[in-house]
Amino acid sequence: MTADSVPAGGDPRRLLADARALARRVRLAQQATWLPLLVLALVTFGAIPVYRFAQPVLSDCQTTATGEVCKAWFQAAQFYWWAALLLAYVVIAGGYLRIARARGLGTRVLPYVLTGVGLVVLSAAATAVWSILDHPYYPDAPPASVQLLFRLLDPTGVIGLALLMLAWLERRVELLVFTLGYLAVVLAPINFGWGVGWGPNWAFAPQLAINGGLLLLGSVGFALAQRLRRPR
Repeated sequence: MTADSVPAGGDPRRLLADARALARRVRLAQQATWLPLLVLALVTFGAIPVYRFAQPVLSDCQTTATGEVCKAWFQAAQFYWWAALLLAYVVIAGGYLRIARARGLGTRVLPYVLTGVGLVVLSAAATAVWSILDHPYYPDAPPASVQLLFRLLDPTGVIGLALLMLAWLERRVELLVFTLGYLAVVLAPINFGWGVGWGPNWAFAPQLAINGGLLLLGSVGFALAQRLRRPR
């Protein structure tokens, strides 16, 4: 990155304006928002075949008025999410560092990566606690507030929570708006009724495809915006 020096003539206001302009240029050059969105989109899409081909662990099946209800634990999918997200944050950190070196700048990605890793650990802990409690609401569905909390602590939810930290680090209002929209889709959840009657192995596919598609579109959008903003 190069910056042309312009004499400020000793004017404090001009010096302050130049300093702010330079800081803004540095902040823009440090941004690589498209990278985490792309990596996390790939992780989300990768979960679809894991749910499809891994068999859930069923237990404590009971007959209800609407049919049979069983406790189900998608063991392979849970381990996939935890491992894939931890690896994703390593890749994101490495990518930011490489971009920063190429531009001759520092990077502030570490707080985002640590937040992401911490949220993955929190998600795993919540899953462990729920298993120890042995699904206290079973066979009834948990209250809406509990379901909302679980969606927030689900791997797709913690992706959005970590992106809030990235939006703050990069001072990007656009990323904040995008992240809030993503969390709304995750928490609603918005699936347009797809997957109904598809069976347990395909039931997750529509929501994951929508979540991953949103992250991918966001990655493309931020990459194009950064390219258009780059000086020619």
